[in-house]
Amino acid sequence: MAHKTVSATLALAAAALTVLSAQPAQLSTAVRNYIKVEAPVVALTHARVIDGTGAPARENQTLVIRDGNIAAMGPSSTVIPPEGATVIDLTGKSVIPGLVMVHEHFYYPTGPGVYGQLGESFSRLYLAGGVTTMRTGGNVNGFMDLNMMRLVESGQKPGPAIDATAPYLNGPNTFIQMRTLKGPEDARRQVQYWTDEGATSLKTYMQITRGELAAAINEAHRRGIRVTGHLCSVTYAEAAGLGIDNLEHGFFAATDFVADKKPDVCPGQGAGQQSVAALDENGAPFKTLVKTLVDQGVALTSTLTVFETFTPGRPKPPGLEVLTPQLREQFDTNYARTQQNKESIYLKLFPKAMAMERAFVRGGGTLVAGTDPTGGGGVIPGYANQRQVELLVDAGFTPLEAISISTFNGAKYLRRDARVGSLAVGKQADLVVIDGNPAAAIGDIRKVETVFKQGIGYDSAKLIASVSGRVGLW
Repeated sequence: MAHKTVSATLALAAAALTVLSAQPAQLSTAVRNYIKVEAPVVALTHARVIDGTGAPARENQTLVIRDGNIAAMGPSSTVIPPEGATVIDLTGKSVIPGLVMVHEHFYYPTGPGVYGQLGESFSRLYLAGGVTTMRTGGNVNGFMDLNMMRLVESGQKPGPAIDATAPYLNGPNTFIQMRTLKGPEDARRQVQYWTDEGATSLKTYMQITRGELAAAINEAHRRGIRVTGHLCSVTYAEAAGLGIDNLEHGFFAATDFVADKKPDVCPGQGAGQQSVAALDENGAPFKTLVKTLVDQGVALTSTLTVFETFTPGRPKPPGLEVLTPQLREQFDTNYARTQQNKESIYLKLFPKAMAMERAFVRGGGTLVAGTDPTGGGGVIPGYANQRQVELLVDAGFTPLEAISISTFNGAKYLRRDARVGSLAVGKQADLVVIDGNPAAAIGDIRKVETVFKQGIGYDSAKLIASVSGRVGLW
């Protein structure tokens, strides 16, 4: 489609940068504190390989890592570790690609309408949980996301490779950490400014108008940058027609089915959610929207983790122990209040949204995954990424499908799949060692031992210990 065409020059430049990034940067002491495995050649032997493509798991495999890449991979009977290699026996353990998650943040709700900037602790937690590539799906700070992207890339900070999103593009709103656009030309200027500063992604938000959204998309695509949105004033079908690349939160945020929806006006989250909860995912209106999104090539991001925290009867989320005592108490209060709400729309909406995500994929749609550590709290980076994979299985996907959505699909959306997102000879050695078999029992995805990024193995437990009890301070 013409409105999504990226120039050959931009595409080639991006590919060249990606190849260069395969070589690990010179790592600072701050990063080396968490390294568990570092050697010129590493052989992971007798592993169960889940390659991220959706193919069946392969037993008793050996992977040879050299210069940050997968140099060899195959049956342990035929792939022999090179002389001098550091050999790690993974009998009974699994290797999956590093998670590639696309709705992450470096901020967290710390007070009424206030989001604390937690890039230092969050970047460590994401890596500890197996995330080796991430997109920040929204920015209320300005430069933290961009600076963290550069610091991680240069080896000064531990964390995943980052696709850094500019501050939100939004219309009139009540957020004290969010700017209001002044019209389409202003939207274009904001895109120009932030992409000139180094932003590699753009996020549009609930009160943006169609004119502003169109201007932002057109300028972003002119620069080879993709645009996502958590929308309300603009419907999903309208946004697809304007050329948006991605829509956040599955169908939770869709306002296409609000009966009295007015152009460029957000009818309110509640009205949108009531209309989605009442919808038949097998009916013509929903199928028509799915076809529109598929035909226009719009990816959807599943963020079941944040909506699980709003749904009565769901378990407490994992990882709360890393929060400061104050933030943990704050979430406990919110959680108790949620459990008491027997009339919550989410009792119907949460399973309906799961079914809609399945239907979207069955209809040919591309589903990617993220977590969204906002809402009322409790969505903890790293832990939540693992939980998101589990929730995709709860939604009806197989474990192999859920892993593929959370790895290869994300890499393809970010246009990084030539190097990351799946396990294959020649690809970057971004992978996760798991003490178990998530292909058979998805809960084993929580048993992360070592996270390899560009061929260097990081100690998950050390990364978590470095921030435990202090997440909320920095």
